[in-house]
Amino acid sequence: MLLWLADFLSQYYRIFRVFDYLTLRTILSALTALGFSLWFGPHIIRWLASNQMGQQVRIEGPQSHYSKKGTPTMGGAIILIAITVACLLWGNLTNRYFWVVLLVTLGFGLIGWVDDYRKIIKKNSKGLPGRWKYLFQSIIGLTAVCYLYFTAVTPQETYLVLPFFKKIMIPLGVFYIVLSYFVIVGTSNAVNLTDGLDGLAILPTVLVGGALGVFAYLAGHSEFANYLAIPHVFGVGELCVFCGALMGAGLGFLWFNAYPAQVFMGDVGSLALGAALGVLAVIVRQEIVLFIMGGVFVMETISVILQVASYKLTGQRIFKMAPIHHHFELSGWPEPKVIVRFWILTVILVLIGLATLKLR
Repeated sequence: MLLWLADFLSQYYRIFRVFDYLTLRTILSALTALGFSLWFGPHIIRWLASNQMGQQVRIEGPQSHYSKKGTPTMGGAIILIAITVACLLWGNLTNRYFWVVLLVTLGFGLIGWVDDYRKIIKKNSKGLPGRWKYLFQSIIGLTAVCYLYFTAVTPQETYLVLPFFKKIMIPLGVFYIVLSYFVIVGTSNAVNLTDGLDGLAILPTVLVGGALGVFAYLAGHSEFANYLAIPHVFGVGELCVFCGALMGAGLGFLWFNAYPAQVFMGDVGSLALGAALGVLAVIVRQEIVLFIMGGVFVMETISVILQVASYKLTGQRIFKMAPIHHHFELSGWPEPKVIVRFWILTVILVLIGLATLKLR
């Protein structure tokens, strides 16, 4: 909205042309989302607490978590509102990629909100049944990827890019829809599984989102894309504004979610943020790099799969508890140590992901 106003005013005052710069709008988007989160966060947390939207704690979990019972949850709404406000203010609202990412994020957030609402308000421990959750995730995910597939302008927009290889790009054809669907839905659920400790999921999300913003900027610039041998997707640079908003909103939420947490994001936040990372990676054609940078999310998901498979097949558990962050807790690691070490691991993996731009 403010971009339109700036374009209009630039006819009379040249200084407003500065808002045409994508980098400036990305910074302003991040600052707007951060400021909104810090300013309105306490009000939303108080509202959640007054309406008794408190966290439920698993009885079989670490005893240190018992004290968290009743901590306000569904705080992911802070992130989603902040992202939406920042994007609408600073984004180019005529850009189709911009709307795909924003609508997918809000759609998955709505699924998470229904799940949280049923668990907390309706006192239904199962929340939204798994089959319905996956159905709605599939509908939104498939709608988005089908739209991207059928509106693709160049063949490069549906190629699979292999990191560390300069000129190897695999045409996916219709398989693009299948791969993209699993990336979006899989990443959404992976972030959801990771969101089990104070601040554990949000900072890796911020770091990976920021890195994907770098890929979006480079992929949207024809000269940079050609130089780095990555697919050039016209208009995808506008996603930097979304990534900036994600980073700002995430850091603002971390202010309240850091150990000991004043609020938890709930499924409304984790499902939405995971889907956002997935669709960003799909659009900028960096699905495999997302797999690398989001290694913490991948590790958490694999630990659950292995735990369930082992118990069903042999009756034995591989880990003391899954996801794996609980295993480390039960092994004697203090919660803050688990969190910070997972953050450090994410920093390393994100740097490796960014290094793929040159190591080809």
